[in-house]
Amino acid sequence: MREFRIYTVLIFLITVNFIFGCKTVEEKNLPTIYLNVENSTNINRKDALVVVDEEEILNRNPDFNKNGFVVYNGEEEVPSQYNSGDQEKGVLLVIPLVEENSVLNLRIEYDPENDLETTYPKRTQAELSHKFDGHFENRKYVGGEFYNVNELHVPLEHTDHSWFIRYEGPGWESDMVGYRFYLDWRNGVDVFGKTVSEPILQLVGQDGFDSYHEMQDWGMDVLKVGKTLGVGSIATFIDGKARRVDVTDSLFAAIANNGPIYSSILTKYYGWDLGYTKTTITSNISIHAGTRLTKQELHSSESIENFATGLIKDPKAELLLGGEGEAYGYLATYGKQSLNDDLLGIAVIFPKERLIEITDDGLSHVVVLNPIKQRITYYFLAAWEKEKDGIKSKEEFVDYLEQVIEELSHPMKISLN
Repeated sequence: MREFRIYTVLIFLITVNFIFGCKTVEEKNLPTIYLNVENSTNINRKDALVVVDEEEILNRNPDFNKNGFVVYNGEEEVPSQYNSGDQEKGVLLVIPLVEENSVLNLRIEYDPENDLETTYPKRTQAELSHKFDGHFENRKYVGGEFYNVNELHVPLEHTDHSWFIRYEGPGWESDMVGYRFYLDWRNGVDVFGKTVSEPILQLVGQDGFDSYHEMQDWGMDVLKVGKTLGVGSIATFIDGKARRVDVTDSLFAAIANNGPIYSSILTKYYGWDLGYTKTTITSNISIHAGTRLTKQELHSSESIENFATGLIKDPKAELLLGGEGEAYGYLATYGKQSLNDDLLGIAVIFPKERLIEITDDGLSHVVVLNPIKQRITYYFLAAWEKEKDGIKSKEEFVDYLEQVIEELSHPMKISLN
């Protein structure tokens, strides 16, 4: 009996120690950063991206653990991630809804010593995939299998239609739309229309390489780029023509972020020969959950006369201009310009203070922009009628563009307490 009592007491003490010594994340008294997000506009912002700057966080909380934090709105966890290798460094979160003329009081709880596991639905993706275990013959890659990589110094043998890079370049997507650009002398941006919200890039180009030009279960390539600017391609405007980044010394691309709510791609175009100079262009492309917008941030190592971008000029699509009274403007087209002969809207959104002119060169509608210290930032997007809950008329597309312009022109105010 005595042994039984001792055994019972021991079990009790072990249980008490377990209960009070192994608290869950919610039960721990973790350091907390309080965050205010203010929307002063008369529009409800859906899937709003918030970036809490890395430097500001570390100045206030030097012990902050980038692998051990959770963001809360009241008791509701807000999907988030930490970016280290990108233009937008720090804590990133996507808030499902920020109502008009409102202030959200959020908190970031973190464990300085222990990493915390968080799992959120994957709503963005960036990838780069090329073949291994084959070889080049006359600039065509023979044999081998595709594998995803984090970065690639493009081989000098590679050119258009080398069958070396899956769908010919890096791809990025949100739960609404996907994009790719050709990682070769063409450097044009194309669109993957999606009929589903799940990530799809891992499926593209695996069978028959270019079968994505026809309708698949997930959607299809919906834009014919050819020699045009496609949607948002990098260029400069010289002698009345938009010239994409073509003649270079070498190319490098890397997946900077591949997160659940934000993904991005870094590309370096070394030695772009402009005729009057050579320059290295650094591109940072990013997308976040719940948006069609791609953000393009460009930097030229040398002085450049202008940056240009724009859209394919399709006779089946109506030209649209807007942004009066706002800091941003848009150049857009809408009509049956998809490869599936259905409705597609595409747009470039630009800071109006940097606008030199809106023009065309026969192939493309062109926006010519004046960089500041060799830098420029603009956005581009595509909206396909076959998207899940997609835009199905010109009127809906214009309303959508006007809201996007207002949101960009009046960013939310972010402050730490």
